[in-house]
Amino acid sequence: MTNLEKYYNKFNEEHRLLTRHGQVEYLTAQKYIHAYLPKEKSANILDIGAGTGRYSVPLSEEGHSVTAVELVKRNLEILEKKHSKVNCWPGNALDLSFLPENKFDLTLIFGPLYHLHSQEERLKVFAEAKRVTKTSGIIMASYIMNEYSVLTYCFKEGHVKECLSEGLLSEDFHTIPQKDSLYSYLRLEDIDELNKKSNLKRIKIVSEDSSADYIRQTLNSMDEETFKIYLQYHFSICERPELLGASSHTLDILQNTIES
Repeated sequence: MTNLEKYYNKFNEEHRLLTRHGQVEYLTAQKYIHAYLPKEKSANILDIGAGTGRYSVPLSEEGHSVTAVELVKRNLEILEKKHSKVNCWPGNALDLSFLPENKFDLTLIFGPLYHLHSQEERLKVFAEAKRVTKTSGIIMASYIMNEYSVLTYCFKEGHVKECLSEGLLSEDFHTIPQKDSLYSYLRLEDIDELNKKSNLKRIKIVSEDSSADYIRQTLNSMDEETFKIYLQYHFSICERPELLGASSHTLDILQNTIES
């Protein structure tokens, strides 16, 4: 069992998305998923790194044909026990050879890129996603951002000196993942380079949770009416460029191209 599998056997990802700050991320993703689904028909959707089905199950219940690929056995078992119509596969984002080419209208990559440390691996994920996504289909990729990590872990939690001494930060404070690191953190220029090398056309890039991760306690103390107003505020500013690099999660909405 890999360190990643051990981690997700203990970590409740579905619960995280039900918290107030997690709801901001989840509802933002759902907003943009539905904005790019075909309006006139049900869609073929691929959810790579589906977890326990937080996105797969409701999309299936809406009448879409959903295929879920998940690496962690425990997560897949939970997903399958929900008795949804989701077509579940054990698998890795780096190898989707068990799926046919040019099948999916929409491909979601909402977890795998958090855990891959090399550009080569990330490009492989996109190559696989492009192969199985229809020409002009949509690929949505989510990232954890570098500045969020530096601000919270290094400064808020007081680890900056040890991170610098252990070589975990570059001179310009870009995180440097180690072999056993669970997470990898990117900057906007890293994402731009991946798109260019993958020959993917950006439609839109969105701050999935803007300030939500920074103000968790504030969100939790809000009454429902105030939280709804916060969501209105977030949706009104989540595409603003000044927020993208500092958000904890950023959603890149891409269009597949003819060339592989």
